[in-house]
Amino acid sequence: MAEISFDDFLKVDIRVGRVTRAEPFPEARKPAIKLWIDFGPEIGERKSSAQITVHYTPEALVGRQVMAVVNFPPRQIGPFMSEVLVLGASDAGGAIVLLAPDQDVPEGARMH
Repeated sequence: MAEISFDDFLKVDIRVGRVTRAEPFPEARKPAIKLWIDFGPEIGERKSSAQITVHYTPEALVGRQVMAVVNFPPRQIGPFMSEVLVLGASDAGGAIVLLAPDQDVPEGARMH
């Protein structure tokens, strides 16, 4: 495991957002869902593509809070521009489980 400095860690801007819209992403190489996430007035709405189809449906994601890195450069995923990286962890079978606060917090709240 590579070590990083605390200053390097502080450069990663991880924020809470609320999913406002979610759609299947059939054009993706691996099963994925397109997400539109509201990060509050400072950042606004951003898009992401996430390979989370094992545990989540688009309908179940709307209204959910998620954690995402908001300061990576946008990345083209097929015909879709992903603007943030939604965070998750692999379960025992390798499927992604989303990371989220365990209580409701304001959209745009930064992880400390």
